[in-house]
Order: sequence, then C-alpha cells, then structure tokens
Amino acid sequence: MKIECVKCGACCIAPDISTLNKPVAVRCQYLTDDNLCSIYEQRPKVCRDYKPDEVCLVIRGLNERERVRKYLEIYGLI
Repeated sequence: MKIECVKCGACCIAPDISTLNKPVAVRCQYLTDDNLCSIYEQRPKVCRDYKPDEVCLVIRGLNERERVRKYLEIYGLI
C-alpha cells in the first residue's frame, strides 16, 4: 500500500540528517513554514529515498511538537 505524504514535516524535523548536518529533533533549515522542502529538486539521497509509511498516518492529526515526539518514540530515537 502506497501512502501519500501528509506534509506534516516530522520526517524533516525528528530524525538526524547527517548529510545536512541536521541533528535529531531540530527542524531542517530547508523545511519551509508550510512543511515543504525548499531544496526539493536538490535534496540529498537520504531524503529522496524516504517513503511515507504507517507512522505518517499515526502522527498526522497531532500538533508539530507531538508529531515529532511520537515519531522519535516510534523509531526509538528517544
């Protein structure tokens, strides 16, 4: 089952993205206010390879802080 991105921003905030020197739980500098990637066409491979999954469906109704906390919890990052 393919899951569409819900544009919640959690995948650009919660995990670390070493190729962008982005630490865990810090909003990516390229994430816009409306949770879109400002370097989408040039984003690193790790970002291109990310595919929305069931976690996106679980966290989509939460506010940003709660989404990030739940994402980190689900993936064992906290």
